[in-house]
Amino acid sequence: MTRLSTSTLSQLPASTARPAYDRNQTVGVIHLGTGAFHRAHQATYFDALMAAGETGWMIEGSSLRSASVASQMNPQDGLYTMLVRDGDEERQQIVGSVKGVVVAPEAPAALVAALARKSVALVTLTVTEKGYCIDPATGTLRTGDPAIASDIANIDAPKTAPGFLVAGLKARRTAGLKPFTVLSCDNLPENGMRTRQAVLAMAREVDAGLADWIEAEGAFPSSMVDRIVPATTEEDIAALESITGFRDEAMVKTEPFTQWVVEDWFSDRRPALETVGVQMTNDVPAWEKAKLRMLNGAHSALAYLGGLAGHTFVHQAIAAPGFEILVNQLWDEAERTLDPIEGFNSTAYRDALLKRFRNPALEHKTAQIAIDGSQKIPPRLLSVVREHREAGLPSPAAATLAIAGWINWQLGQTDDGTEFHVDDPLAMSTTRAAERGVSDILALRSIFDPSFSTDLDFANKLEQSVKCLSSSGASKTIQKLAAI
Repeated sequence: MTRLSTSTLSQLPASTARPAYDRNQTVGVIHLGTGAFHRAHQATYFDALMAAGETGWMIEGSSLRSASVASQMNPQDGLYTMLVRDGDEERQQIVGSVKGVVVAPEAPAALVAALARKSVALVTLTVTEKGYCIDPATGTLRTGDPAIASDIANIDAPKTAPGFLVAGLKARRTAGLKPFTVLSCDNLPENGMRTRQAVLAMAREVDAGLADWIEAEGAFPSSMVDRIVPATTEEDIAALESITGFRDEAMVKTEPFTQWVVEDWFSDRRPALETVGVQMTNDVPAWEKAKLRMLNGAHSALAYLGGLAGHTFVHQAIAAPGFEILVNQLWDEAERTLDPIEGFNSTAYRDALLKRFRNPALEHKTAQIAIDGSQKIPPRLLSVVREHREAGLPSPAAATLAIAGWINWQLGQTDDGTEFHVDDPLAMSTTRAAERGVSDILALRSIFDPSFSTDLDFANKLEQSVKCLSSSGASKTIQKLAAI
């Protein structure tokens, strides 16, 4: 087995695009959470930026949980293949913007030292919603979390994303350097503000002076990211090896579509990302809300209801009777809650989303999207329900059914009796509550604020939806909603 690496790069097929810039240039970006999404999204923009002649924007990656990504990327000198799949078409590109990956649990001091380097101006994050250690209902830092408490007690050996950010900023302040810009790329509403709140809350526990410095000098722009990146399988790796002759354990597969909207707020030098297709704006929240409630909301509905109905992939679920009608109803409901956005065409956006959902080449698994639902449904679905009720409108039927699908998913069994593992940080609580009933689910304050329990219209419709899913199954329930 010969791995993809700098030494084997020249031996790849001529059709494979590869980096032509100097990969020995300095690191300007530290990324926390170097998973598949980062490799198919942010890293490709920096790859394009350096290909266009900009320098000093190489990425030092990190893993906050395990050594698996480092074992994939470091033997390959940080190189990996991005496969862009659209129907029967496939394009291969070698991305060279990542120098390597630090395993934070094994070497926390090394990651803190990297964050403190003078050349580093930007820290980006894709640590998933749960990685911020914030309460999904309130957005506040969970100071009672054992890992957060450990970071506060020993900030020089952090364990969490907020902890590493505070430790890195502390080291920079001590060295007399500017704070780096912290750019969240996760699906959190107002992700910049929430990241800032989490960092400041931890910093105040550590050193009030440090918190004041971060508050005055730091920058935490919000961003909206969009690209579908299914999990890579062993079959994908083997198929690529048969084509190229080299094994690439860090490869990613994705769709042609990609979007990155970034708030133009930086504390140090900023990359000219607008030259490679990034939309720099001062109105990220509006774009973010549209994406969370339309793309991500529909994805969650397809994940839970499609998964319960036995559909393995998104393209299978959207093709099943009633599902496209359900998704369009969900979008109708979500659009009523959106702010006007300059340049946003909802009809074109919906058409584009349906095309992306139907792409069979992606093989985007419903079970992958279903992970960490307790962190995802508040911004994607509950927010739509809340704003409908605040406007005096009835509870939205499609969003309510999608939430009911999430509740039934907590029981760990599809409609045909197939059992599965519920992958969620709150799984023990959500499963017990789902077994007891809707009132117990609505009492989970880490997910639902008290207004949902007192909203009888919503509670009753949610209970009816849960019962219908339990008795008739997802397929028949959705066909009934769609009246087909």
